[in-house]
Amino acid sequence: MNMQTNIQIGRGPLRSAATRISVAAALLLSTTTLADATVFRTATDTDLKILDPVSTTTAVTIMHGLKVYDTLFSMDENETPQPQMVDTYSVSDDGLIYRFRLRDGLVFSDGSPVESSDVIASIKRWAQKRSEGQLMNERLETIVETDSTAFEIRLKKPFALLIRGLANPVLPMFVMREEEAKTDPSAQITTVIGSGPFIFRQDLWRPGDVVVYEKSPTYKPRSEKASGQAGGKVVNVDRLEERYMPDGNTALQALRNDELDFLYSPPQDAVESLRQDPNFTVGVIDNQGMMGAIRLNTMHPPFNNVYARQAMQALVDQPSILSTMVGSKDMYRVCYSIFGCGAVPFETAAGTEDWKGQNLEKAKDLLKKSGYDGRPIVVMIPSDDEQLMNQSLVLVEFMRQAGFAVDPQSMDWSTLTSRRENTGDPAKDPKVAWDIFGTWLPGSFFKDPFNLALVATGDPKTAWYGWPKDDKIEALRAAWIDAPTTEDQRKAIDDIQVQYYASVPQIYTGQFYQASAWRSQIKGVLKGSYPVYWNLTINP
Repeated sequence: MNMQTNIQIGRGPLRSAATRISVAAALLLSTTTLADATVFRTATDTDLKILDPVSTTTAVTIMHGLKVYDTLFSMDENETPQPQMVDTYSVSDDGLIYRFRLRDGLVFSDGSPVESSDVIASIKRWAQKRSEGQLMNERLETIVETDSTAFEIRLKKPFALLIRGLANPVLPMFVMREEEAKTDPSAQITTVIGSGPFIFRQDLWRPGDVVVYEKSPTYKPRSEKASGQAGGKVVNVDRLEERYMPDGNTALQALRNDELDFLYSPPQDAVESLRQDPNFTVGVIDNQGMMGAIRLNTMHPPFNNVYARQAMQALVDQPSILSTMVGSKDMYRVCYSIFGCGAVPFETAAGTEDWKGQNLEKAKDLLKKSGYDGRPIVVMIPSDDEQLMNQSLVLVEFMRQAGFAVDPQSMDWSTLTSRRENTGDPAKDPKVAWDIFGTWLPGSFFKDPFNLALVATGDPKTAWYGWPKDDKIEALRAAWIDAPTTEDQRKAIDDIQVQYYASVPQIYTGQFYQASAWRSQIKGVLKGSYPVYWNLTINP
């Protein structure tokens, strides 16, 4: 008998030994010496502490995931889902069976092949944490492997948004090895064996200082032109170094001194001078813009009371907050549509009539009506993110004017993102629990009811931080998802926003655009929800 008939390629010893030898050889060839390598240098104001992009929604970890993992589908710059790791797919006439075939030659960074079992395990883990996956699970019958590179998603009920969910550009469905993907989603993976265009050099990672990635010698890009997060992810640099620089002026000086090539979030007061300097290019990566947002802990007083939440809505003055966050008036807009304003599909004024503009007297009346007892409100303020820090500081002042006692607590963003998972009562444990934190949401995250930020189940396992509960919003989200016509979708959109302003699950502080800056020799910067580092070239 031929002994090879008992060997499953990519599993067992072959997956962990022989294939890794070939990859080690490839790495030696691809990273000869640092002096010979093309190094692209960038910086972030948030320290990478969490490596698992399924266990968190923190942007720095998601951007890490985009470098080291690939996806089944990706959004192009027009927000259209495109196949990425998928070669071909089809949908049955009744919309209940989705059949997928993976591209040939897909391998992980350890050299082992990407197989259906890896994909299925990745989908299952992702689906427990992400709103699109949870909606899929409600309609799911099973996911089956039909061969090593083909699988089917079988549904009990049609889910027309399935492909779009798999292509989510903000919280992507990353494909991991089955070994890591079987990790409980409430736990974090610590081994990074990727399917994407870069390899994470964990041996060179220095938290609080630098993260190093190298071009993957095993990655197989698509042949199509790169667009957004879709198309050919062709890496033209050997090495990517991402420095942690929480001080914006330090990062700006590094850019000006030719110590950085790209800065995603330069100090806003420096943007105009960078525009005037021929050595730099200034551009907006996400044309949909971002939305400032305030999350309230609705599990405990006072924000388990709707009047207290409405008081917060009434005290917010968008122009004041936006001018402090962003500065230049051409980079922000006052926006009360919870699905965004401008070139977005579902802008609406429904339900906004009583909530446009600041009304401190109304806020005081609502706060009194809530029965607020004067307890200090713990506001977590990120000291290493200038925009979010300014948003929070202005909010704190308005809260005090409306009659809240406030306990502002400064911390770095990484600490904040860990602490926001705590569901405890801040009145009992004010150094661990919390009442309020500010954030921003990328355009793809707020443009329609599909997103996680609007989920109002009240369940920490399914809802986002703050855990609002509103059964009516959830029913209306379901109505929008299953709407048979555009008219029905529009009605659901208006109804959701009316209920949103009645319930106030979160508060928006206005829409803005993030200016990024890079050296003029850098070409090929792509538009999208986040910066990506393929398709870039460095001209002499």
